[in-house]
Amino acid sequence: MAAREPSRYLTRALPRAFAPSARSQAFLGRRNVSDEAPVRRLSDLETESSLMTAVSEDAAKSFDPIARSKSRKTQLPRSRLTNPKFQLPIPFPEVQSRSSSPSPTASPSDPSSRLFVPGPFALPRAEQTYNSTIASDILTLCYVHTPPGFTPPPKAPRLREWDDSSPYHKNRPLRGPRGGDVLRLIRKPIKFNNIPKIERITIHSYVKQAAQDNSAWLHVAGMAVQAISNVRVETYKSKASVATWSIAPGRDTVAVKAELQGETMYHFLGKLIDVVLPRIKDWPGVKGSSGDSSGNITFGLEPENVAMFPEIEINYDMYPPKMIPGCHITLHTTAKADKDARLLLSAMGVPFYGKIIH
Repeated sequence: MAAREPSRYLTRALPRAFAPSARSQAFLGRRNVSDEAPVRRLSDLETESSLMTAVSEDAAKSFDPIARSKSRKTQLPRSRLTNPKFQLPIPFPEVQSRSSSPSPTASPSDPSSRLFVPGPFALPRAEQTYNSTIASDILTLCYVHTPPGFTPPPKAPRLREWDDSSPYHKNRPLRGPRGGDVLRLIRKPIKFNNIPKIERITIHSYVKQAAQDNSAWLHVAGMAVQAISNVRVETYKSKASVATWSIAPGRDTVAVKAELQGETMYHFLGKLIDVVLPRIKDWPGVKGSSGDSSGNITFGLEPENVAMFPEIEINYDMYPPKMIPGCHITLHTTAKADKDARLLLSAMGVPFYGKIIH
């Protein structure tokens, strides 16, 4: 039986081998299935298939899909493959964010948004130091242990009531706290979910010479602030009148401001702490009394200190020396008290001096 198999295949292959071929007879190392298929004509193909039924021309012409849809008593349900949130077709209804088309209404953090930017793939040095070292250290320093069953003592109300010693005290609103009329933010215990961090940085420069001389001072100030911050600045008009500087409210543009967030903020903070502040001569640091009682710290830099930034120092000839501006830098943190903000900034490398006001 085994001897008959090769002979049978050989007899089948012989007629095919001696058949004339339209292809070139050059040697080919590739063998295709189409080369061995028999040649068929169009007349040999079947005109009808067993999988479809024949439809007459009269039935095809009489078919009206619009009239058929209008004759329905109830409409068909909506497509399940349409996302009602973004109004875009998606491949599967259970996968909402993997849309093949970008959505203009999704949030920038959604991969289906046109504004979605993948990353970050590398953190700035200051941000990496905060995530790896500073955040855990602050959590350890501010940890308050409360054993099970501990009940904290009741705190006095922030607003005081009247003692009803006079009939005029009836139905009067509550009085403010002792020592002042301003209520500070309530400081919650620092836990893993509210560790203080830097939220944004504001660079503000007030150029009084822009109203006294010409607008060249404002242009140079905007170029300098934009160079050190890597953010396009915004200009502002004066809101108050300064007679000695010939400034009228709403008339003169005398200030520029830049708002830094995210990666740009940490790059600027790294340059400020590692390059500029250590080079300032006879500078004790930031005053311990600075702050707005809400966790925001502000300090100023002189024009000669602003010129120490690498972006200005390497192109120092591009800026007129007398037109390089000073600036105020505000570090906005998520801390609820100035002492927590100073603890964060001290860990980042900002020095403080003088009397510390909590």
